[in-house]
Amino acid sequence: MVKSKGIVFLFPGQGAQYPGMGLDMADASAGAKDVFAAASDILGLDLAALIRNSDAETLKRTGISQPAISAVSLAAAAFLKEQGIVPAACAGFSLGEYPALACASVISVEDCFRLTKARGRAMQEAVDRITDRITRDATGGAEDDGAKAAPGMAAVLGLPPERVEALIAEWKGGKKSPLVDLYPANINSPKQTVVSGSAAALEEAKKRFMEAGARRVLRLAVAGPFHSPFMKEAAETFAPVLEQTAFADPGIPLFSNVTGGQVHTGAEAKSLALRQIVEGVRWTAEEKALAERKPDAVLETGPGSVLQGLWRDTGSEIPAYGAGTVKEIMEFFDAYSV
Repeated sequence: MVKSKGIVFLFPGQGAQYPGMGLDMADASAGAKDVFAAASDILGLDLAALIRNSDAETLKRTGISQPAISAVSLAAAAFLKEQGIVPAACAGFSLGEYPALACASVISVEDCFRLTKARGRAMQEAVDRITDRITRDATGGAEDDGAKAAPGMAAVLGLPPERVEALIAEWKGGKKSPLVDLYPANINSPKQTVVSGSAAALEEAKKRFMEAGARRVLRLAVAGPFHSPFMKEAAETFAPVLEQTAFADPGIPLFSNVTGGQVHTGAEAKSLALRQIVEGVRWTAEEKALAERKPDAVLETGPGSVLQGLWRDTGSEIPAYGAGTVKEIMEFFDAYSV
């Protein structure tokens, strides 16, 4: 049996997707297969076929990746449950908050897919509109220049997150500041903070962060400037869909990107789900709150290994394991059984 003190589920965010993800679980687990079927019904397509046949570029589109990652994450949770592993608490990184909401019984599995489908579409359309406006208005329609001028995200490595946030606040100054459109987006680890901003702000910020002691500043290959006020239009589009969805109080401890703390009611969870689109992910605060519960282990429940790396960056002695494939889950089960 699995040790009883508790396992924390961490659900990954956008960027974790890859062709073929989750198909081994759908083949091996009735519960995982049911999750894929539910997702396919809501999405109006054969999700397993999409994941099997699509290339990485197709899966990267926000409107596809968000429900697909959610499905694989919930399929992993279903397979874990069949193996006798259920979470004592859960949290999700950005998109991962939606499978976390379902895992904590705040929303239904079906509503998880409805919401991630609508959220992904709203965010992709907002990014497309931003890029179109910049290409048309700022570059006279030159696509190459427009791509270079589009807002996005950059990772700041080697500066503490609190230093990054303090520098941004200092640099923003008045409306004429070249960094007025720079925002802390993802507080990922003591070693990494991701910022969102206009192309000009990101370029200027790179110079200043390096002068302030950053080891590297890397522009990320992402679709847009997520978790910032740039996504206001996406939040406005998504709000009516969210409002129509029932949110119950969490059945197990659930933690928020926006506050870094525990979510206590369904009403709070719904409010934070909307705010999360335009506000930053305070992941290090969530990790600290989860570590204070002293679980036996944390499981990255879904594709990829990013969250395991971020957890290890905290220096915690609580081990982190992958749980995105049948092989990973069985290895964890073997290692953590008594």
